[in-house]
Amino acid sequence: MTITGTGDIATQIYRQILDAVVDGRLRPGERLPPSRELARRLAVSRNTVAAAYERLTADGYLVGRVGAGTYVCLEALDRRPRSAPAGRDVRPRAFWRDLALSKAATGPAQYDFTVGVPDTRLFPLDTWRRLVSRELRHATIGTGDYGDPAGLTGLRTAIARYIGVSRGVRAAADDVLVTHGAQQALDLIARVMVEPGGRVAVEEPGYPPARLLFRSLGARVVGVPVDDEGIDVAALPADARVVYVTPSHQYPLGVPMSVARRAALLAWAERHNAVVVEDDYDSEYRFEDRPLPPLQSLDRHGRVLYVGTFAKTMLPMLRTGFLVAPASLLPALRAAKELSDWHNELSTQAALAAFLAEGHLARHVRKTTLVYAERRARLATALRRHLAPWLVPVRSVAGLHVCARVAPGVHLDTGEVARRAAAAGVVVDTLTRFRGDAPAQHGLVIGYGAIPADRIDDGIRRLTPMIKASL
Repeated sequence: MTITGTGDIATQIYRQILDAVVDGRLRPGERLPPSRELARRLAVSRNTVAAAYERLTADGYLVGRVGAGTYVCLEALDRRPRSAPAGRDVRPRAFWRDLALSKAATGPAQYDFTVGVPDTRLFPLDTWRRLVSRELRHATIGTGDYGDPAGLTGLRTAIARYIGVSRGVRAAADDVLVTHGAQQALDLIARVMVEPGGRVAVEEPGYPPARLLFRSLGARVVGVPVDDEGIDVAALPADARVVYVTPSHQYPLGVPMSVARRAALLAWAERHNAVVVEDDYDSEYRFEDRPLPPLQSLDRHGRVLYVGTFAKTMLPMLRTGFLVAPASLLPALRAAKELSDWHNELSTQAALAAFLAEGHLARHVRKTTLVYAERRARLATALRRHLAPWLVPVRSVAGLHVCARVAPGVHLDTGEVARRAAAAGVVVDTLTRFRGDAPAQHGLVIGYGAIPADRIDDGIRRLTPMIKASL
């Protein structure tokens, strides 16, 4: 409560208390401060406060109880929702005006083929709870200082070891920056590397949040076609300062970038003084062929920034990822992290360090790989059995989803298929959603991380009449 110092002070107090009662900030039965105490806080006379209380009591909003104080009346009141001023003349930048936000979850679907969602039921939650509880028991407030923006040393050490063994990344603890997921890593890179109006190249089709994030920071984003070997290096714009790729399992097509294409991309980056952002979003889950070396391990000139996340292997709700960067960029990235949100929550970092160091994540990945491999096989069989006349799966060797293109000569409205499917409790995505400014490719993108194996065949079978109705 504030007093302006002009006008009828008792009326000001009356109106502010009335607003608080009507919009619910002061609830029925809640006690108000004694008039003497409120007068002291506001530096006004007690009689002024008493006059406001008496008026509110007479109007039926307050009630006095002898020897107990003044309370908000228990009787129900017509309440108006409290809201900030509309600000009709205040507008965001043009980019933000029509941007569609992620839709809130509406509950589990009967057949959930959502892309990029792991099965959280498989996560060893009891182990995680034990590690978090242990860190909270041992935590000390200390001096009250903030933590290192780069992350706890123990966690950065554990991440460097883990990705060195599981992914072949060449990194020490000092090369790692802990982030709130891969998306924040991309945000930090863009802040440090992209001038307003600078050119950023992304895959086409590709990961929409990356494209939108770069655009939101003022970059000119250009989509570069992807073929069966990955991004077409020959089509990269010469003035691109940043190239964003998903070489292990292209998002959303699923094709891995060939060794020759990887070498060509690194050579292009060196010639054009650019950096390559390697988003290795779910490469732990590999089901065929030997893993190809990450771009980061082939880089000899400090051109690759390697981005990873624990959202697919652990829990999306943890919002923890990491960034491995050349030494020349780390001070700036660390400063950007400090200016952005300073650092990740410390007890979660410590628990994650233990989860990695004690081998829990490696065991979890081994276990879930077997589960996802069965689901992947069942999905491949179901697609052949039910949808072969209309959709052709793109061969992929890793990840938690499959892309199926519309077969040559078939004219299919995949958007209509997805809408009809959603109404029937079957959630699938369309390849069209992953395009930028290029003409859309048509197909479905089908995740198998969240759906039990025994529901896959029935879920895919239910798409058949929806496809027939959309031809």
